Order: sequence, then C-alpha cells, then structure tokens
Amino acid sequence: MKTLIIAEKPSVGKEIARVLGATNKNKSYMEGQDVIVTWALGHLLGLKMPEDYKTEWATWNMESLPLIPEEMQIKPLKNTAAQLKMIKQLSQRKDVNQAVIATDAGREGELVARWILEYVKFKKPVQRLWISSQTDQAIKNGFKQLQPSKKYDDLYDAAVARSEADWLVGLNVTRALTVKYEDSLSAGRVQTPTLAMVRKQEAKIEDFVAETFYTIQLVMDGQTATLTSGAPERIKNVNEAEKIVKHLTKKSVLVKEVKEKIQVHLPPLPYDLTELQREANQRYQFSAKKTLSVMQTLYERHKVVSYPRTDSKYLTIDMKETLKDRLQAVHGFANEEVKNIIKKGSKVTQTAIFDDNKVTDHHGIIPTEERVRIEKMDQDEIRVFRMIVERFIGLFLPAYKVAQTTYLFTTADTTFKLKQEVVLENGWRKSEPIKEKRQFKQGEQIENPIFKVKKEQTKAPIRLTESSLLQAMEKHSLGTPATRAEIIEKLISSELMERKATKLSVSPKGQQLLTLVNPALVTPELTSEWEKSLEQIATGKLKKDVFLKQIKIETKKLIKEIKMSEQSYKDYSLTTKTCPECGELLKERSGREGKMLVCSKTSCSYRRFKEPKISNKRCAQCHRKMEIHEGKSGKFFKCKYCNVSEKMDHTKNKKITKHETKRLMQKVNKEAEEVESPLALALKAAMEKQVK
Repeated sequence: MKTLIIAEKPSVGKEIARVLGATNKNKSYMEGQDVIVTWALGHLLGLKMPEDYKTEWATWNMESLPLIPEEMQIKPLKNTAAQLKMIKQLSQRKDVNQAVIATDAGREGELVARWILEYVKFKKPVQRLWISSQTDQAIKNGFKQLQPSKKYDDLYDAAVARSEADWLVGLNVTRALTVKYEDSLSAGRVQTPTLAMVRKQEAKIEDFVAETFYTIQLVMDGQTATLTSGAPERIKNVNEAEKIVKHLTKKSVLVKEVKEKIQVHLPPLPYDLTELQREANQRYQFSAKKTLSVMQTLYERHKVVSYPRTDSKYLTIDMKETLKDRLQAVHGFANEEVKNIIKKGSKVTQTAIFDDNKVTDHHGIIPTEERVRIEKMDQDEIRVFRMIVERFIGLFLPAYKVAQTTYLFTTADTTFKLKQEVVLENGWRKSEPIKEKRQFKQGEQIENPIFKVKKEQTKAPIRLTESSLLQAMEKHSLGTPATRAEIIEKLISSELMERKATKLSVSPKGQQLLTLVNPALVTPELTSEWEKSLEQIATGKLKKDVFLKQIKIETKKLIKEIKMSEQSYKDYSLTTKTCPECGELLKERSGREGKMLVCSKTSCSYRRFKEPKISNKRCAQCHRKMEIHEGKSGKFFKCKYCNVSEKMDHTKNKKITKHETKRLMQKVNKEAEEVESPLALALKAAMEKQVK
C-alpha cells in the first residue's frame, strides 16, 4: 500500500520525493515504491463568490447587502483545476491507504491541504509532517515523527475563521462602498487600519509648524555638555540666550558629580520575519514582499535557512546539539570567526534564545546544516543570507561591554550634563574604536569655560517607511508575519497608498476611504481583538462558530452605517477627457504596462493607454520611432516629431500561435517530400543523361 503526500508547491514536492526515493516522474506527481508525492500550486480552492450562492447576488446593489451565506462553501480555482482533478484521482486509488499533509507548517498551509482533502472526500487516515527546514535530514526526521492530523484541527479552524471573516467583512464593505460612491473602493479588517496608520503619520506632518529656538552649551576640550537645569532648555529669543551666556561666562565651572557604570549588551536574538523585513528595508530598501520572496528561495531552493514565516525569535532546547553543524555550514561567510568559535567549544553566550515556551509554530530564523554554495546565489540572496548568518554567529560571541561615565557640571545655579563612553569589549558588535577624551575629577574647578548659543529648529515627523509600518502592524497585531507584505502591496495596487523610494503616503482616494468607513474599522483595536481571537481558536480556547457569529454581527453593523451615511465623495481619477464611444468622462488607472484611461460608465468597456506606446516602426522622414495611436478606423502609426501618420498593416503584426506554426511546418515538410524542387529535377535529368 502507498501513502499520498501533499506538498504546497511543486519545488517542495519534488524535493520530498527525491529524499523518499520517489523517482517515477509524472507531470502532476512523483511515485515511489511506498509513496506518491503530489502538490498544490498554492491554493487550489477558495471560498465561493456571492453569485455561486444566489444568482441575484451577482448584481452589485445596495438592496442585497449584507451578503451572509447560511454556510460558507469552497470551490476549485479555475487556473489550477487540472491539478486538483489529478489529486482527486490519486486519492481514490485502491493502493492508497493514507495521506500525509506536507504543506507549509502554519495556519495557511493547513488550510491549503485540508480544503483539498475535504473537497476530494478523503476518508482514510491522515497524518501531518511538521518541519522547519527543507534539508534532507529535516525531511527524513520529520517523516519519522509524523503526527495525527487531528492534533492540528484547532489550527485549521483558525485558518477557516480567518478566511471567512475576511470574506464577510472585506467583500461586503468593499461592495457597499463601491456601489454607493460609484468607484472601486477596497476595504478590509486588516488593510484599512494599516492604511489609517500611514495617514495618521501624514496628518502629524501636515499639522507640524517649525519653531526656531536656542540652546546653551558648555564646551570643554572639544566635548559638549548640554543644559539640564537652572535655565530654560529651549529659549525662544536669541537676546535672552546671549544674556544668560554673558552671565555664565564670568563664573568658573565645578565638576559636581561623576557617575560610572558598565553597560553589558548581550547578542540580539535570531530574526523573526517581521524584523528581518524591517532591517532589509532599512539597509537595502527592499520591500517587505521582496524580502519574503528572497527568503522563500533561500528556504526552498538553496535550503540554507529555516522556515521564514515565523513570529518567534527563540529556539527549542533540543536544538542545542544542531548548532555546531550549522556553524560549520556557514564558515564560508566568516571563516576565521567560525573557526575560533568552534575551537572554543561552540558555546552560546546568548542563552536566553533557548525557550520552548516562546517558540510558536516555528523557531527563529537561523541557518540550516546545508553547506552554503555562495556561487549559486544572486546578490540579493547573499545580502539577506549574510544578515541571518551575522545574527546567528553573534549568538556565540561575547557581550558588547561599554564603560559609561556621566559628569554633572555646575555654575551659577545652572547644571550641564556630559556623557563619555569607552568600549571595553567589542564582542558581537563590530564598532569603530572611540577616541580617548579628557576625563574630569569630582570637585575639579574649570576656569574660563566656553559657553555657546546654538540655534536649532524643531524637526517635522518623517513619513512611515515599510520598516516602520511593519513595526506598527506588529505592535497592533495587524496581520501575521506571512501576510503583512501582501497587505502593503494590496494597498498600493488598489491605489489607496503610494510608495516613493522608501516612503509611504496615502493617496487622495485612500484619504477619502478612511472617512467613509466606520471608525471601528479604521482603528487597529477591533482588528487586534479579532487577531487575538484567531490565536485563541488555534490553541483551542475559543470556538470558531462563536467568533464568526460576532463577525456577522459586526458586518451587518458596518453595512448599515455605509447605507445611512451622507458623506460625499470626489473621484480624483476622473479626467476631463471623454470616451469616444459613449461620451462619459474617462478615469485614469494604473495598469501593468503603465497608466490607462478607462470609461467611467461601468457598462462601457472602452480603455486605452494614457500615453501612446512607442513602436519599432520608423518614420519615413526623420527615421525616429513612431507612436501607436487608436482611432475610429483602428490602430495607426504616428510620428510626434513630423506629425506623419501611417496606416498599420494588421496582417504583418498578427502573431502566429505555436499550434499554427507547428501545423504550417508539417504541411511544408509534407509538400517537400511529395514535390521535388526544380534544382532537384535538373540534377536528376543531368545524372540520367550522363548514365546514357
């Protein structure tokens, strides 16, 4: 008998098949003596759309809202239907007696596999593979320690609850806003409060008014002490500041107090996904989505890092024994450093990392035991992997120790503070040496001190970056490490948020959206409560049905408020240009190939590029590339320099499909076999004549 193993992606499925010896290849699966390994292509099923429940729900109108099905159901996704059909056939084979869920070990991975097994009506025993890396050893060990799938029923319930809650709130609110204000307005329980946080920061910037002020400083041997008491720290008038300085200059300065302390900074814990995304954004301006994509490649293809979609920074106690092998695997990134660590016994100095209670579904991100092949990585993969390696190696290095001395200087009832630092041990931190500075003794009298007036200005708040937004999302439990990057990208693609370099801002459309929805959906508190509820479902402390009942109540409330709202809305995407087909105004939209102009009338399908596309066709007069325009008679070429127009020959530009090319080649080859060319006939006649 055989075990049917379901992985999440083809690449992972093929690796599992290789490790388990399943060598018989098929387009949709691989088979071995005891196993059949197949795979999803991400999600193969999704929740049914409104029109799947009732035909009248296909029409967008206020009367039908809110849309709340009696029971939520799933359906196959069109693009992956063939793969789902194959899995169903495999599951019904008489020689298959059990299944193993080998999708990503997390909430969404559980949903991918469970929906498949539910759809194909799999009634045989099911087990769960739960691993945190894709190395051969991890896969082998994982299959030795399979768990009954029933152990993860609560995790599956949490995944279903999240999916259905997003459908109920997101779909209903989005449809209500779109119908009421006649524009595509997307809202959701996570994306809307995320958008609101960006807008809140923008409001601070807009309300900011710069103020000039003056401070007084005490300067001694190139060191600057700051004022702490005895005079205003911020003085609005320069004359007043200079008057104070004039008074202080007449006095000597007393070193009133000297405080010394040793600061010990232990190595930082391993990364979780959110912190890694934040730091990659700061260092390399990577978007959260790009960092996650690079991590998935390092995890699946190169197999050099542990599972990336983790919210934990800790390791389990039983992992201690694996750390030496992991060190040896990364020696190419820090050869001498690793050699010294191994020579000293590979002892971890940051012992706080070992805590079973703080490891959730997966441990912190660290290197695997797989030997690193740097030559097979691209630059971005090397950058991200180096960050992980540096953080990992730091766990074995000594603490960073600094001697900090604080001086208090007094003169004429005024106190100044000065801090000095001396690095005692660099430890895990690679810091520049601090130059030695003059030290002061308690009770020392300093004659002829120098006081200065410094002109300063209050600084405006800065716009949020993806790094700071991810931090805020984590703080308010908005989304999960696995979904935060997707949420940010969705806000940008729906034209509610804009990204310029590393800075984020809310578009005029997004600003209006925040005023149109219920304040409860704008603030993160409600979504944070929902996320905590999902965690409770995953741990068996809350029933899925209880949570969803509350979601339905909230959905009805949100829709009622939108219906009753008297808020006005201005569509900033409307242009002054009219549609050539129906006469309505055109809207500007962002497409994959650039800005598009689309008709604002929903029943009209007219659309064109805002700016004409440049062709490879050359102008007959100036020989520059011509633009492609579209008129009543169809497309034509036009030179913007000479204003020369030329009709487009559509027969020349028509592309031939692969099928048509193959059929044409077969026809040509057949004719060539049947009919000899004139040259062949002439040669044949000459040969016959020569023979005679």
